[in-house]
Amino acid sequence: MTTLSEVARLAGVTSATVSNVLRQRGKVGEQTRQRVLEAVAQLGYRPHLTARALAEGRAPTLALVVSSIANPFYPEFALAAERAARERGRFLIVCNTNDDPDTGRAYLDQIAGTLSDGVLIMNANLPMDELKKTEQRGAPVVLCMWEKPDAPPELPCIAVDFFAAGAIAAQHLVGLGHRHIGALVGSKKSGIHAERYRGFVEACAAAGIKHTLQRTRYIGDTVESGYQATMTLLREEPQLTAIFASNDLPALGAMNAIADLGLNVPRDISVTGITDIQWARVSRPALTTVAVPTEEAARMSIDLLLALIEGRSPSPVMRVTATPQLVQRASTAAPRKDFPSAFS
Repeated sequence: MTTLSEVARLAGVTSATVSNVLRQRGKVGEQTRQRVLEAVAQLGYRPHLTARALAEGRAPTLALVVSSIANPFYPEFALAAERAARERGRFLIVCNTNDDPDTGRAYLDQIAGTLSDGVLIMNANLPMDELKKTEQRGAPVVLCMWEKPDAPPELPCIAVDFFAAGAIAAQHLVGLGHRHIGALVGSKKSGIHAERYRGFVEACAAAGIKHTLQRTRYIGDTVESGYQATMTLLREEPQLTAIFASNDLPALGAMNAIADLGLNVPRDISVTGITDIQWARVSRPALTTVAVPTEEAARMSIDLLLALIEGRSPSPVMRVTATPQLVQRASTAAPRKDFPSAFS
């Protein structure tokens, strides 16, 4: 295997100069830089990442810990984060906990500060104390897609105004003329989707519509949960003309249930979600949803984590993304005056 010293000898420079050229740092003249790159190409030199990590006392990788890689939102976020990390000369390890806190703790113990220089956390059900211990061991932690910009956590985070997302969804349905709206909340009452639901309820109230708990279902954040909840919700509340879901997966399940009941989306019942995953764009009908700035949040997360690693940012710190935006597609329309309930 070719070494850095061999490249330096062939180029007629020091090993430090070769290192500066490859890492694009320090002041190196253009002729010298070209000579080094030609030597690298001629010898087929590839940096030894483990040796570099030992020499510099840091790992070349960052870690992203997610609760379930089966949720299509997380791969979309991971793709954007990996691209941002690679552009900054880092690699990204994706760690899937399968909603198991013990698995998440094992990842933190085994990779933080060793295999990874810092950690991004996304809804991994890990206690704040555990994450703070990781930070105290010297591996910065950034919480991604924090849902409460008005209540910063004890750790650095990238926040998204999900309260606004819920309000935007409600305003859209109310603006179309809907007054009987069901809600599917993809978490427990105090769970991660609570702010989305609160935004929805308060926007309805501002429009003079009192949303009752009997029209709400707290469910899992899955297509199947959305399907089953919609089946029972429409049996118990047949007057509903629209369904708000706190995420796209339950919304897609709701559309499947409505179709199986012999009803049409949006002619009979409108459906809207939050996030704007790829499935929302390719479903039929395409799902109206409130898009969150996923790629922006991923890039901001990488930037903040690197700033913390390099000592360029105070801790704790919170940065907020752009406001979510409505994406109106084919799953919402004005309510029919002669709504044909499947259970009437």
